[in-house]
Amino acid sequence: MGLPVDTIINGECLEELAKLPDRSVDLVFADPPYNLQLGGDLLRPDNSKVDAVDDHWDQFASFEAYDTFTKAWLKECRRILKDDGALWVIGSYHNIFRVGSTLQDLGFWILNDIVWRKSNPMPNFKGTRFTNAHETLIWAAKARGGRRYTFNYDAMKMANDELQMRSDWMLPLCTGDERLKDESGSKAHPTQKPEALLHRVILASSKPGDIVLDPFFGTGTTGAVAKRLGRRFVGIERETEYARIAAERIARVIPATAAELAVTGSKRAEPRIPFGQIVEAGLLRPGDVLFCSKGRHSARVRADGSLVTGELSGSIHKVGAMVQSAPACNGWTYWHFRSDKGLAPIDVLRAKVRSQAIA
Repeated sequence: MGLPVDTIINGECLEELAKLPDRSVDLVFADPPYNLQLGGDLLRPDNSKVDAVDDHWDQFASFEAYDTFTKAWLKECRRILKDDGALWVIGSYHNIFRVGSTLQDLGFWILNDIVWRKSNPMPNFKGTRFTNAHETLIWAAKARGGRRYTFNYDAMKMANDELQMRSDWMLPLCTGDERLKDESGSKAHPTQKPEALLHRVILASSKPGDIVLDPFFGTGTTGAVAKRLGRRFVGIERETEYARIAAERIARVIPATAAELAVTGSKRAEPRIPFGQIVEAGLLRPGDVLFCSKGRHSARVRADGSLVTGELSGSIHKVGAMVQSAPACNGWTYWHFRSDKGLAPIDVLRAKVRSQAIA
């Protein structure tokens, strides 16, 4: 069968995964059963019962049974992923270590483990353990040394006030208007994830138009965020009521426009421009002199794009490092040329050539 894009498949996870074609999706986000191993009802101090996860879909006869299930669905997801694809899986201390071990056994290459710190966690009512205030996400490429996975590093940095985004994310639980309710006013799903979490995952590791697979779709958080961010989705959900709620939810989502989906680009994704191309384009000529920003060092441009100063010669990076007695140097920002407005970094010339190459 072809890939049923923007569709919620109502059926058993393993059966439906087996029907999907090889190398057909760009990203997998999985929120599998946690196998919580609850030891009875959980009560608040006032003796009221906590609405904990005790649904049949989260229950397994043994760790062995859970591990068998985990290996089966992960193996299918690896088959369905494109070679440059990646997978995210979320869990708690009950299951995430077992899932991580299986990921590595199957050949996935773990890129990060992300700690989702809940700003509003549920208290530990019994007072017998630390308050469980986080869940763990594992981000993994399909294989080590394979085709390059997507990571929108600069977009994540911009989202974090131009600081590198760390692997601990402080986000609130799903509450308020975002929390879906059933006809009786109760939670429609006990483990509904906040859209903020999926927004960060999908924005970080996919591109507009990419296809995101969620084999445990629930009430459709992945699909709703994917649609809003201009991605496609495939969801698998065995519970008919959850699938119905998800479909209604996603139908209400208004996708962002193409202009709104544009994110801060990464220089790594831009065309590579060697310094020799600057000379070829005539933006600098053989014999022109370059300077460091403070005027302490200078070097002359040669026809092949190398620099020479005294007895030293080499690339813009090598000569920049040697004149400073430094282990390395970014020659594009170190070396400057004389312009009408004074000294300007040669990176300005690279940007000019790059814009012409893209055009």
